[in-house]
Amino acid sequence: MIQNENSNPQSPVYQSSSYSDTRYWGKVEVIEKGKNYSINRIEIKPKQGIKPQIHYHRSEHWVIVSGTAKVTCGQEEKLLNKNQSTFVPPATLHKVENPGFIPLIILEIQNGEYLGEDDIERPLDCNLATL
Repeated sequence: MIQNENSNPQSPVYQSSSYSDTRYWGKVEVIEKGKNYSINRIEIKPKQGIKPQIHYHRSEHWVIVSGTAKVTCGQEEKLLNKNQSTFVPPATLHKVENPGFIPLIILEIQNGEYLGEDDIERPLDCNLATL
């Protein structure tokens, strides 16, 4: 946790980070993390995507920075371009794909009471209908 000496002790403490994780579909960089939120930069390679998943304790807001996103949220599927956004409520099966030929860059804001990686279930894990 980072808190400078000039900060108000009652202000929320946040952690600025350059942590990143490479996955088969691209990479995730944690930009900033607080008690109930995380701001991430997600880069998805062309013709790749993140498998369907569900979170019970957090919502996600995605803003497209570059490229085109094919987003499925619940039963709704849509294409999003640069400067467009979408909201993923808690307990909603969702996935995102990059149908394009350039990397898809997304700014993701996670917000909730619990942000742990163990709050991710995938359809094969939880016997949900596939998207």
